[in-house]
Amino acid sequence: MTIPNTISELVDRFQNNIDAYKSGRYNETQVRQEFINPLFEALGWDIYNRQGYAESYKDVVHEDAIKIGKAVKAPDYCFRIGGTRKFFLEAKKPSTNIKEDVHPAYQLRRYAWSAKLPLSILTDFEEFAVYDCRIKPIINDKPSVARIFYLNFKEYIPRWQEIVSIYSREAILKGSFDKYVESNKAKHGTAEVDTAFLQEIERWREAFARNIALRNPGLNYRELNFAVQTIIDRIIFLRISEDRGIEPYGRLMALQNDSDIYSRLCQLFRLADDRYNSGLFHFNEEKGRPESPDELTLNLSIDDKVLKDVFKNLYYPDSPYEFSVLPADILGQVYERFLGKVIRLTPSHRAIIEDKPEVKKAGGVYYTPTHIVDYIVKHTVAIWLQNKTVSQVDNLRIIDPACGSGSFLIEAYQCLLDWHRAQYLNDDPQKWAKGSVPRIQQGEHGDWRLTTKERKRILLNNIYGVDIDPQAVEVTKLSLLLKVLELDYRQLSLLQEPRVLPDLGRNIKCGNSLISQDYYNNKQFNFLDDEEHYRINAFNWATEFPNIFKQGGFDVVIGNPPYVFGRDWSALNITNDVKEYLGEKYKSSPFQLDMFSIFMEKAFQLGRDKGYIGQIVPNVWLTNMFSSRTREFVLRQSNGLCILATSSKVFPELTVDTVVYTLQKTNIAGKLFRIREIGKDQIVDIAEYDTEQYINGNRPISTV
Repeated sequence: MTIPNTISELVDRFQNNIDAYKSGRYNETQVRQEFINPLFEALGWDIYNRQGYAESYKDVVHEDAIKIGKAVKAPDYCFRIGGTRKFFLEAKKPSTNIKEDVHPAYQLRRYAWSAKLPLSILTDFEEFAVYDCRIKPIINDKPSVARIFYLNFKEYIPRWQEIVSIYSREAILKGSFDKYVESNKAKHGTAEVDTAFLQEIERWREAFARNIALRNPGLNYRELNFAVQTIIDRIIFLRISEDRGIEPYGRLMALQNDSDIYSRLCQLFRLADDRYNSGLFHFNEEKGRPESPDELTLNLSIDDKVLKDVFKNLYYPDSPYEFSVLPADILGQVYERFLGKVIRLTPSHRAIIEDKPEVKKAGGVYYTPTHIVDYIVKHTVAIWLQNKTVSQVDNLRIIDPACGSGSFLIEAYQCLLDWHRAQYLNDDPQKWAKGSVPRIQQGEHGDWRLTTKERKRILLNNIYGVDIDPQAVEVTKLSLLLKVLELDYRQLSLLQEPRVLPDLGRNIKCGNSLISQDYYNNKQFNFLDDEEHYRINAFNWATEFPNIFKQGGFDVVIGNPPYVFGRDWSALNITNDVKEYLGEKYKSSPFQLDMFSIFMEKAFQLGRDKGYIGQIVPNVWLTNMFSSRTREFVLRQSNGLCILATSSKVFPELTVDTVVYTLQKTNIAGKLFRIREIGKDQIVDIAEYDTEQYINGNRPISTV
């Protein structure tokens, strides 16, 4: 392959002036502009966004590193395809010894490991090093640890083809980068960030649970679970906000320097209440807020030693985590598994951690893969948005009735953020940047972003969720709040307004999506104990969301409902009263009462006419004779039904196979429905069936 003239010129110029470049006076900004940028332009990357792509889809994101305390807040470059991160590049001035210096390698590896990127690059142009960032970084690692590729600038020309074949934009589009990643898969030493962070917060939970139970003997187990979960959520929120430059860096770390740490931590919580107005920090009664303030956690006693142990591993250099780049879906994956356990109290008031019954029965917690969540949102929310105006979208209502840690709602929210930004840019951005409440604001480099108020408005207008688990509800809120604050560091002035975050108490609610207050109609209500009410957690949809149901229901229903089969009910201690109630109220699964079938029926009840539904569920509803009613009501009420099978198991640990179905709810069934298959790289149509031939429900549907 012909070597580009640019590369030959860069190599010659660097060689001829090497002493000046390595003197220390030649800085990082200069080497980026004069050498690294043209190097990667020669590899086909649109370094300066000459194509004019929207911010979300630029090839390369340049981060102006902001120092807060001793922490550098962002990698210098993020290389992306279609908005998806592929690798980071950390640039150094040529006086840096990349081959031997410990700090630059550790810094890069922290960024990429936290962002769950397999490979990333460290270079000062003189040296070019590639690291396998699946290996957990440790502060005393030698710079050679996890380094899988290294060359000197004199080798750029003789090894140009090798560089192009892996790191050029074209190579990544053709899959060569992914193949290279796979071929260099580490045999040992890997500890992915989600697994490591899960272990970290599980350790916190155990320490907090035991200490709070010991020092606060009056707490019951529900109060203990609430306290532990809430304190962990607040610490994570504040620590992530520090690394994003929203909170002053090092506040939590500084608490270790004196005694009575928890009372001083509570002062930070109160300051956060004043600043964010979020339910995560809600300590005082306020008119118009649906949720009661937290009157429990600020009055607890917690030993200093426990808090010091939590804080000590959260900061550079001891911490391997770089929270500024930790993806929202990674936090969700961590929490999904974290929520699979619950704190119990022994008769002697000692705290122990146990698997929840449903998790024990299922053999674990299984997070919906990102590509499945993305597919469902694209084929429901994104389709609904087509040809809509901003004022029409103001009335869009999206619900996940079993929201878990909030993965579907986060993706739906991101879809809406992208859509609104595109609409404002296509319709005279200056118009939308004016007025008392501007929707967008321009950064110093000319790029447009939604204001914090607009991100907040969209969230409160459009996103709703329900879950029976109060801890899951709080995690969903936490994830969405962090998403609101997922801003460019150069626009932090937007966050100076007081009470900047939304209170999500009206949007994300705790309750049993399948059981409403009519469950108690023929029961002696006063004779049911608190534990029974807590376990049932009845939820009246029309009362909780009155305006939405006056307008016909939700426009989009999405999610991954629980995979509970009728045969599993006894193992989960579900009473006969509950089974009888569900059997009478829902008609989709009369033979064995599969919970996922009931949730499918519930989705139709919640969705309005011509709204969209998308869920991932076990595939037995297509083939099992006991699921004939489910097939029938889905086919009778759907238009554009598309059933997506997967070429490999979505949840390898489960014995059950799954399918995704998406449709538009309608009173008149569509004539045809499609079967599609998703493989590693593409989605293909594999069959199309006549709806009428299957509409009686007796005939199974094949996805092969």
